[in-house]
Amino acid sequence: MIQPDRIVPLNRREARDGEYVLYWMQAAQRAEYNHALEYAIDRANELKVPPLAAFGLTADFPEANARHYRFMVEGLRQVEKDLAGRGIQLVVRAETPAQCVARLARKACLVIVDEGHLRVQRQWRAEVAERIACPLVEVETNVIVPVEAAAEKENFSAGTFRPRIRRQLDAYLVPLRHRKVRFPSLGLSLESLDLRDIDKVSAQLKIDRSIGPAPSLTGGGEQAKRHLDDFIGRKLDGYADRRNDPNLDGTSNLSPYLHFGQISPLQIALAVSQMQSPGKGAFLEELIVRRELSFNFVYYNHQYDTYECLPPWVRRTLDFHRRDRRQYVYSLEEFETAKTHDPYWNAAQKEMTLTGKMHGYMRMYWGKKMLEWSRSPEEGFRIALHLNNKYELDGRDPNGYAGVAWCFGKHDRAWAERPVFGKVRYMNAAGLKRKFDPDAYVRKVEHIETGR
Repeated sequence: MIQPDRIVPLNRREARDGEYVLYWMQAAQRAEYNHALEYAIDRANELKVPPLAAFGLTADFPEANARHYRFMVEGLRQVEKDLAGRGIQLVVRAETPAQCVARLARKACLVIVDEGHLRVQRQWRAEVAERIACPLVEVETNVIVPVEAAAEKENFSAGTFRPRIRRQLDAYLVPLRHRKVRFPSLGLSLESLDLRDIDKVSAQLKIDRSIGPAPSLTGGGEQAKRHLDDFIGRKLDGYADRRNDPNLDGTSNLSPYLHFGQISPLQIALAVSQMQSPGKGAFLEELIVRRELSFNFVYYNHQYDTYECLPPWVRRTLDFHRRDRRQYVYSLEEFETAKTHDPYWNAAQKEMTLTGKMHGYMRMYWGKKMLEWSRSPEEGFRIALHLNNKYELDGRDPNGYAGVAWCFGKHDRAWAERPVFGKVRYMNAAGLKRKFDPDAYVRKVEHIETGR
């Protein structure tokens, strides 16, 4: 089922005669559980033309580097194969999305696009809506409940957001039927990049190559489904108790795949919901309530990537304590190269730079300490967001922006006042030791670093 409020026209053009219905794939890089793709197939079948998919592989996505591009192209290679299996051609061009889509739209009846929530994604869609001569229709598919249906304004905590989204789950947490393509597009003769050689594709893009691939994670929907199956079969029962221990393999490892749209949150939620497991509730809270709160944040708060996104009470308390003595102060270079006095923080930073992923509990500690050890809260926020976006495969994501902001007080309440932090929640190494063995975590990261 494709709920009507997932579908939003972005311009007032009328559908016209053309050679195909163009699906502009950008945020949802998958051939399954993709409402935008299924809607495009519906419209193509109605108009008796083939559906064609297109992806603009731009080198200009803010803060993206070779690590992110490799993971993404690995996924696109899988998408190309999966779409071909459904009779749909995928055209990938080394152009900005606006350039790629505007050119292909000249022969399209209409254009369908998946919804993007970040500033650059919304700018692309607005530009294309203005440039093309046919309709541009946006279809929400990367959240379970569409952002505007979940709440009409920014929510300031999970406590206010949770009842709003839960009231609507019955209407949205339903399977999506895959349509049959009546008029395949595989026979269309269109120029596209050859995705079989990822290094060659990468060489055509002027991107930052200073950050290498994540060695333990491979992009693509098949890999995402393997992680999901492994999580349900081996980890879900213990998720509530094991997820906060970075020494245990207790998390789903799905966040990079969700970031690139290589797997649908709806597909994950439906699979987990069917299980009789003590870990089900805790996992669905993270996947639905917490994740979709982050989409609410970036959609309604246009300052989501700046210090000014923080609530007024947070900025007041941090401003009041900005001149407090800090025992340690580090520069961006010292943070980035893990040269602090704290072996636990250094291990978290190294885990991220080496693997492209940091354990969630350590990411909270990591962010809190950057608030504590920076010259100002504004500088700490900038550095934390910069490093998160640079090294994490799931960086540059609503969840990432909300996660960094949470370390500085976003979506949280006031706590007991203390130096530097004011009323913002505090974390320290003693807290780590109450949760797990942080020295074992340091040894684990050392093994990754040395290759043993």
